[in-house]
Amino acid sequence: MSTFTRLIRCAGATLALTGMSMSVSQAAVAQALALSTVQDTRAAMRGEGFAHASYLFFADQADREGRRSTAELFRRVAGVELNDHFTQEAALINFVGSDEANLRHAIEGERYEASSMYPTYAEEARQDGDFEAAERFTEIAADEDEHRRLLTQALRALTLGKGTVPAPPPVDRVEVPAGPPQVASARTRANLEDAMHGEGEANAAYTLFARHAERTGQERLAELFHGLADVELHEHFAAEARLDGLVSDTDTNLRTSIAGETYESEVMYPTFARRAEKAGDTRAAALFTEIADDEGDHAAAFRRALGESRTGEAPARNSAS
Repeated sequence: MSTFTRLIRCAGATLALTGMSMSVSQAAVAQALALSTVQDTRAAMRGEGFAHASYLFFADQADREGRRSTAELFRRVAGVELNDHFTQEAALINFVGSDEANLRHAIEGERYEASSMYPTYAEEARQDGDFEAAERFTEIAADEDEHRRLLTQALRALTLGKGTVPAPPPVDRVEVPAGPPQVASARTRANLEDAMHGEGEANAAYTLFARHAERTGQERLAELFHGLADVELHEHFAAEARLDGLVSDTDTNLRTSIAGETYESEVMYPTFARRAEKAGDTRAAALFTEIADDEGDHAAAFRRALGESRTGEAPARNSAS
């Protein structure tokens, strides 16, 4: 099983595993949709957030190898995963609520990661002798607690008029060159994979929350959410991806992506569509079927890029847009 296929399958987590409580609007949707449809949608969003993040770092590696058209392809598909798939799935379950609801949602997620998830992963990594991963998990837990504090301050400013929405924290960007895993334990590797899914989802969610804040005229809140999204992607996800050995040479990254897109197009999304159709959630079934077709197109585009690498790259085609 390829790394990407394994990670996509790990995305099939329930709502409880995200550490984020449901907003009032989400709870209303959960009553209108079958629970299985809501859970499948959240699992799909988790996978789309991870794919978006991964493809951006695969694009950076392609740039390092002088593979410009492949880098453009990875970035274009990454944009589809976030701006089309994740966004439509979020709309299906009313994932984005009011600015206040979005802040409460984010605070709960950061609290879970800071107080439970990352401390547990750090302790397990220490037990398994993966001390660099333990240190990184501990560092990220502290970051997430700081994010919780900033978001709480923003919530007080928004709802009580006390203080101001704070500026976002600086981003300590981490490069992710091609390389092998830097951890020895299978448990640490699994924890890294789960953490990357969470960071990818947070990056995507905060991006949508920021866009909502822009639409409501909350510019400082939008800046905070955009800044936190950058930290989740370029610092946390990136550091975990480096430890995990997520990025390989570009041909290997293309094969990994083909496997992931093929699994989504032929197995995951068709399964979700059938389940939604059976539950009477026809709109969700139609969306899952549409996205399955898109993922098949992405797999085909990646296959063409892989074939072109053997004879020299041609300009990237537009079929993945």
